[in-house]
Amino acid sequence: MAKKQEKPSYVTVIQNRKARFEFEILDTLVAGIELLGSEVKSVRLGRASLSESYAMIHHGEVWIENMQITPYELNTLDKLEPKRSRKLLLHKNEIRRLQSELGEKGLTLIPLKAFFNSKGMLKVELGLARGKKLHDKRESIKSRDADRLLQQIRKQY
Repeated sequence: MAKKQEKPSYVTVIQNRKARFEFEILDTLVAGIELLGSEVKSVRLGRASLSESYAMIHHGEVWIENMQITPYELNTLDKLEPKRSRKLLLHKNEIRRLQSELGEKGLTLIPLKAFFNSKGMLKVELGLARGKKLHDKRESIKSRDADRLLQQIRKQY
């Protein structure tokens, strides 16, 4: 009887942890991303970052800017720029809806996380967001600390 080979464990979710603290998320949607083969290998190994990244609409297409994907070491064919612009794959009606919502003052598109779906395709979860004020950030810190304290008290009893 042959042994079942285990697949190597990959990091499947890359999160933008500061996004939910810095921004108030109003709506989310999932988009595909156009990558080259060596970039997909790097993301599978967890060598990508969404911090300081954002998405924008340019000529009817959605692009993600400042997404850091470290080049794959074993790639010998082409040297790619780690923070190049990458195209996001959305339907035209989704892009039109986003464009109309982004017309409002103070709204922006922020990538919240990148993950592999069940088919192995890389997807990016985008959030339509509004920046938080300083007092909003203080309130979120207070509520987070209160929740943590409640969890500690519940563990004790």
